[in-house]
Amino acid sequence: MRMIVAMQALVAGMCVASVSAQNAEAREENNAPTLENRKEISQYGVTWRFDKEVSVGRFVNGDYYVVGPVTVVSIDPAPVDGRNGSVLNYDNMRNKTGFDSRDNKGRVYDAGIRSAPPISLKPGDSLLSAISCERRGQFTQMLWPFKPEKGMAKSWVRSVSVLTCMASPQPSDAFRPAFCDRENSVYLARNLRRELLHKLKPVEGTPAPAEFAKHFQRCWVDVMRLNKASPAEYAAEYGRETMRAGGMATLILMCDFPEEDKEPLLVNFVQYGIDLYGALRAGWGGWGTLGGHGQGRKWPIVFAGIMFGDEAMARLDKTFPKIIFQEDDQTVYGKGWTGATALFAGHVGKSGWDLWPERDRRAYFAEPVHPSKWPDDGRGTKFSNPGRTAEAYRRRCTSHAWIATALTIRIMRAEEVWNHDAFGDYCDRWMTEDDTEHLKILKEHVGLDFDPKSHQGQTWDPWVDAAYKKYRNNLPPAKEITFPSAEE
Repeated sequence: MRMIVAMQALVAGMCVASVSAQNAEAREENNAPTLENRKEISQYGVTWRFDKEVSVGRFVNGDYYVVGPVTVVSIDPAPVDGRNGSVLNYDNMRNKTGFDSRDNKGRVYDAGIRSAPPISLKPGDSLLSAISCERRGQFTQMLWPFKPEKGMAKSWVRSVSVLTCMASPQPSDAFRPAFCDRENSVYLARNLRRELLHKLKPVEGTPAPAEFAKHFQRCWVDVMRLNKASPAEYAAEYGRETMRAGGMATLILMCDFPEEDKEPLLVNFVQYGIDLYGALRAGWGGWGTLGGHGQGRKWPIVFAGIMFGDEAMARLDKTFPKIIFQEDDQTVYGKGWTGATALFAGHVGKSGWDLWPERDRRAYFAEPVHPSKWPDDGRGTKFSNPGRTAEAYRRRCTSHAWIATALTIRIMRAEEVWNHDAFGDYCDRWMTEDDTEHLKILKEHVGLDFDPKSHQGQTWDPWVDAAYKKYRNNLPPAKEITFPSAEE
């Protein structure tokens, strides 16, 4: 009898294995490379022309690649007069661009890294080609939460298109290698663990997935200090909106929208995470803490790593132990003057407490100190009282933006992978602590009189508030996050 059962189990296992193999073959066949012979390619307003017909394919997010080597003989719009610049193999360590000579009054521009046709591309190369804005302030900043007329983008770069050179044809579900990645590391969409996405009922006002898919459709080129030279037409110019966009994108992915509607958002957001991860692997030192600039880059990478089951990508604290991510650097445990224990670590975060040793370190970490004791250096500028500055940034540039990410981490049970509990606990404090009396003290002692939008218990996005209220203490059943590649 035992032998019969064992034989039945063996046959069943063989059948399952056979079906799995058939499914794998079917996926591979459905994602077979599709190539065209073309002498030019156009995308997002940029046209690359070649010296001869070349084999052209597209990655899963729609970006183009060429099977090389190839030579680009012209680019339209033409890279002239310091405008519409192209950069071959962007070196993220230089903190410079060659896109537009007007950007940041030339401080982030380096004519020496511009690439002008003819440009030879070999496998492993990436060509970033920009279109310049016609005028400064041509576009409203993405997700700007205040009066639109005060939120016009300052970057002179309108958009950036990426052309990648590959050694061979790629499956149609291949993601574009990170533009900083000279090894052309390829991830496949078939390997995304879509079963980890939840199907929560959307709260009123939840944006459609397509709306946020558009935000991440094009390359953000997000490897400049202080978001300089970010594409004004579609990318965030400030870390606050980078953080909001990523948190809201993944919170939307946790909702019960049709899978075909969520797929473009999933693909585009994961591509953003791949680009950020590629920057770290190429030596980028992270996004340090300053006000609200550096936040929002950790979660896209961690999320992509979870979805691929890639432990090195997901567990960034182990892969890059020295990298600073602002949202972690600005949240710590301690005893605050309000009685809170999950605290905001100030304008420069805990990594910056010793940057100005001549001043009272406690002022930069204002929360443990009563506002009546925040020192003022008498200069009469907005930075004269670092405690006041820290509180202003806490309320206007950071905390509001963190909640969607923190809630998604809770929903996915990804706290252990994120590995910084103070962040999630601080976000819960922001949404639940009554700050009515605290606001009176801030006004009395340091003259801070915050408008209602800067009070705790809310975000810049009402639908995120509603989602937090509905799901924070009513989480869906857990789905186990594993890393098969690490177990094999």
